[in-house]
Amino acid sequence: MTAASATPSAPNRSICILGLGLIGGSLMRALQIDGHRVFGYNRSAETVDAAIASGHDASTDLVSTLERAAVDDALLVLATPVTTIDELLTEVVAHAPNCLLTDVISVKRAVADAVARHAPGVRYVGGHPMAGTSRSGWSATDPDLFRDAMWMVSTEDGTDANDWSAVASLARAVGALVVPAAPDAHDRAVAAISHLPHLTAAATAAVGAGESELALRLAAGSFRDGTRVAATAPGLQRAMLEANRIALLNVLSETIDRLLAARDELRDNGTVEILVDDGHRSRLAYEAIAGSEPVPITGVTVGEPGWAQQLRRQAHQARVWLG
Repeated sequence: MTAASATPSAPNRSICILGLGLIGGSLMRALQIDGHRVFGYNRSAETVDAAIASGHDASTDLVSTLERAAVDDALLVLATPVTTIDELLTEVVAHAPNCLLTDVISVKRAVADAVARHAPGVRYVGGHPMAGTSRSGWSATDPDLFRDAMWMVSTEDGTDANDWSAVASLARAVGALVVPAAPDAHDRAVAAISHLPHLTAAATAAVGAGESELALRLAAGSFRDGTRVAATAPGLQRAMLEANRIALLNVLSETIDRLLAARDELRDNGTVEILVDDGHRSRLAYEAIAGSEPVPITGVTVGEPGWAQQLRRQAHQARVWLG
């Protein structure tokens, strides 16, 4: 899949990234390559030293980084686990309250609620790039990580059009395709297609390893691919999954119901036909969308009456915003 339009040129606004792990660090690298003015913060001196050694502008001093962002009117990007953002938001309010804020965290309602509690006066437009690997830290960063990835940008009726456009342009600048969505709709979707797979991968890995070392020696593609995300650091997985617990509980319950039905059918009738057929059809539906050229959202001018609703409606038809 290739992006259907050119990415925007480098903006005048600086970009300040708080957190330089896999996602934040990859974003810093991609933006710098594209000619953007970007700097960042990480609490780990080792990570900051590695970033500086790679030619990037990074610091372990959060206050000075935020003060610099305030002077530059930088776009702030939260790129730390959701469990860490309360303290960061308090510092943002104290030192850079007028900066536009976005994030790259995998849940949206929890972040929006945290912003409402700790930084109610800060302009915020959420974001979530659907990109990543099981590795973490600066050494895992990749400037091409976001190329042709889907990047959800929070789109609510009260969202400021200029702020939304700035965050969407950030995503497009690193080659991502923008998917406008409401936070709750996003969280329900990722519970099914991202967070649930972490639990099923963990279950598959645990059952396979519990069988015998012979089973692990025989394990091939289906086990490798089906358990890849289980290799992600457990703390990172828990932070993501537990922050989306309500939506995850719903899809986990449906999954358990389907597995119980399959177990009963296998026991009583010797078949797993229903679940296998449903899964096969659904996989083909995914391949039809994922393997096709992106269909752009059309006929919408950001800022005109009803623009946010129109963007959300077309995104639910699998269309993307190319700006």
